[in-house]
Amino acid sequence: MSRSISYTSSPLLASRTPVWRSKFVVAVIALCFVALAGRAFYIQVIANDFFQKQGQVRFSRTLELPANRGRILDRNGLILASSIPAPSIWAIPEDIERDDPGLPQLASLLEMPLTELNGRLADEDKTFVWLKRQVDDSVAQKIAALGLKGVYQRKEYKRQYPEGEAAAHVVGFTNVEDKGQEGMELAFNQDLAGRSGSRRVIKDRMGRVVEDVGEQIAPVDGRDLQLSIDSKVQFFAYQKLRDAVLLYKAKAGSVVVLDIVSGEVLALANYPSYSPGQRHNLSGGQLRNRALTDSFEPGSTMKPFVIALALEKGLVTPETQIQTAPGHFMIGNATIRDSHPEGLITVNQVVQKSSNVGTVKIAMQMQPREMWNMFSQVGFGQKPLLPFPGAVSGRLRAYKTWRPIEQATMSFGYGLSISLFQLAHAYSVFARDGDLVPVTMLKSDQPAAGVRVISQKNAGAVRHMLQMVTGVGGTAPKAQTMGYSVGGKTGTAYKQEGHGYASKKYRGVFVGVAPIDQPRIVVAVMIDEPSSGKYFGGDVAAPVFSETVQQTLKILGIQPDMSVKPQIVAKAQTPEESF
Repeated sequence: MSRSISYTSSPLLASRTPVWRSKFVVAVIALCFVALAGRAFYIQVIANDFFQKQGQVRFSRTLELPANRGRILDRNGLILASSIPAPSIWAIPEDIERDDPGLPQLASLLEMPLTELNGRLADEDKTFVWLKRQVDDSVAQKIAALGLKGVYQRKEYKRQYPEGEAAAHVVGFTNVEDKGQEGMELAFNQDLAGRSGSRRVIKDRMGRVVEDVGEQIAPVDGRDLQLSIDSKVQFFAYQKLRDAVLLYKAKAGSVVVLDIVSGEVLALANYPSYSPGQRHNLSGGQLRNRALTDSFEPGSTMKPFVIALALEKGLVTPETQIQTAPGHFMIGNATIRDSHPEGLITVNQVVQKSSNVGTVKIAMQMQPREMWNMFSQVGFGQKPLLPFPGAVSGRLRAYKTWRPIEQATMSFGYGLSISLFQLAHAYSVFARDGDLVPVTMLKSDQPAAGVRVISQKNAGAVRHMLQMVTGVGGTAPKAQTMGYSVGGKTGTAYKQEGHGYASKKYRGVFVGVAPIDQPRIVVAVMIDEPSSGKYFGGDVAAPVFSETVQQTLKILGIQPDMSVKPQIVAKAQTPEESF
C-alpha cells in the first residue's frame, strides 16, 4: 500500500513570505527596465549623432576605386609609360597573431627583416598599417596563400617605363601614389591621372566587406598622351651622347633633335640619366633635364645670328671682305683675339673660320638695340613655350645696359646665356628660310606656321656659310654625314667659375641643320667639361651630330642627297674663342 506525501506539511512552504520582499524584487526589475529604456532613449535620441559617428568610424569605410593612369606613347604609338596592376599589402596590427609561423615567410616575401615587420606591427592600437606598396602580382599571390589573419591586399597600379634611361628626362616618373613628379608625367598629370571612383561599405572587425552603402561611383581612367618623340631617334641619340660623354670623360651632355617642318621635338636626351622605375640613390645631376634646365654661354654658335642681321641691314654681303689682321682688335682697354690670324677674309669665311675679330668688326657697325631685337626674336632670354617643368629662359640683359665691350663679346657668345633647347630652336630660322618654327612636345601631323625673322635669301646665305663650316677649311669637318649634306656651327666656350672663367673647363657645342638644301631637322649637341684632352665643339660634339643626323634622316625616310663617299677629315682647329 502506497503512502502519500503531503507537501503542504513542509516547514519551508508553510512559512509566510514577507510582502515587502516580493515588492522589492518587482521594484528592482522595474527599475532595470526603466534604466534600459533611459539608456535606449539616450542612445537613440539624445546621443544618436555621436554613436552613429562612432559606428561609421569603426565599421563604415569609403573605399577608393583607383583609376588606371593613361599611357604615354611615342609618335608611332610605342609605349613610353604604362600602368600595370600591383597589389599593396596592409595589415590590422591588433588582429595579427604574433606566434603565427607564417610571419617569417611574410617578411621574406616582402624582402624585409622580420624585426622590421614586427616593428611595423608593434602598435596594436592601429587599425591600418602599410606593409609594402606595389608588390609584384606573383608575390601577392604567395602572400594570399599564407592565409595570415589580419593581413590584407589593396589593388593599386605600378608605372612601367620600357625605354628606361633613354627617355627618362622626357617621360619623367610618378611617386608611389601614382602622381607625376617629373617630366611629362608631371606636366600632364591631370590628364593622365583620370578620376578615382569610390565605394561606401560596412566592414566587420576582420576587415571584410559585409554590406554596400549608397551608390558606387565608377573611376574614370586617365587619357593617353602621345608625344612627338620618336623612340628610335631618342634611343639612338641617347646612346651616341652617352658614348661621347664616356669617351671624352665629360661631366655631362645633352642632345636635341627638332623636326623643323612640324616643330616637333623628335628627341631630347641627357647623360647622366636614370631609370624611372628604379630611383634609388639618385642625385640631382641625374634627374636634371639639362637640355632645358641648364643655361650656358653659347660661344661661337651666336655668330651666324650677328651675320644674318648684318645681311638684313645691308651692311655686308657674303662676299664682303673683312680685314682681321693682325689677329686682334681693341675695344676700349680690352683685346679681342682670333686663335689664328686670318688676314683679309670674306663674310662667308668669318663664319667658316669662326673669326672673333671679323664678327666683332661687323657687330660694332650695329646698334645694341638691333642685336638685342634679333636675339629676342629667335627666343633668347625667353622661356620656351613648352608645358615642361623647369625650362629656363636664360639671360639676355636689356640693351640699354650694354657697354661696347659687352656688345662685342655677345657677338661671339659671351655675356648672355641660353639653354641647348633654345639654341636648337633658334637655328630653325636658318633651316626654315627665315621662319622661327613654334615647337611642341606633342605629336602634330600638320606643318607649323612660323614667324618671319629674316628673309629667305639671307637665311639661305647663312645656311651656305654653315655648310662651309663642315667642309675643308672649316672648324667642324667631323660633322659631315655619310650620304647627307649638312651645315652647322661649333662653339667652344670657357665655363664660368666664381666671378671669372675657369682656365681648363669648357663646353663643346655643335648645332646644325640637314639636309642643307631642303632642311628637315635641326640637331644640337653639348658636351660639358670634356677632360680627355679634346674639348673643341668640332671634336667632341660634331661627331654626335653626324651620327644622330644620319640615323634620324633614315628613320624619317629622307633620301640621301649626296653620293656616298669618305668623309673629308681635316686637322682639328684650335679654339675659336679666346677670351
